[in-house]
Amino acid sequence: MQKILRIVLVVVTCVAIGYLSGMVTRDNITTWYPTLIKPVFNPPNWIFAPVWSVLYIMIGFAGGMIWNRIETNEESVKSAFKFFIAQLALNALWSYLFFGMHNLLLALIEIIILWLLIFETYKKFEKIDKVAGRLMLPYLAWVSFAIILNASIWWLNK
Repeated sequence: MQKILRIVLVVVTCVAIGYLSGMVTRDNITTWYPTLIKPVFNPPNWIFAPVWSVLYIMIGFAGGMIWNRIETNEESVKSAFKFFIAQLALNALWSYLFFGMHNLLLALIEIIILWLLIFETYKKFEKIDKVAGRLMLPYLAWVSFAIILNASIWWLNK
């Protein structure tokens, strides 16, 4: 498979996962979410879709770059890509836990685990390809903020 095609495939997969996660979110943004007490630093709802779209493209590009190294048959590359897939699955799960199940505490626990997986993915990517690793940093920063936001919403609504 051509290198560009792999990158495009991973980007499309990440964006599709984001879209599917958004389906769970969309219904609750206008119904359940407004009923929650939120901290003063809660961003406006319109900001989340563009931020996540850019992040999914960036992490998809990073994942595609690492997938292109799979043919080296190095265990470190395979391990990094497995972590990438695992964190992507947990990313999708968070939307279901928070918006689908309305379970703020479980979503908080899950997003902390997600952050740990993203951090490990970043470290592994950085060793293989500096650009791929650095493409994960905005995602790590946004999820760091999301942990604080999730924790605050849980605390204010428990």
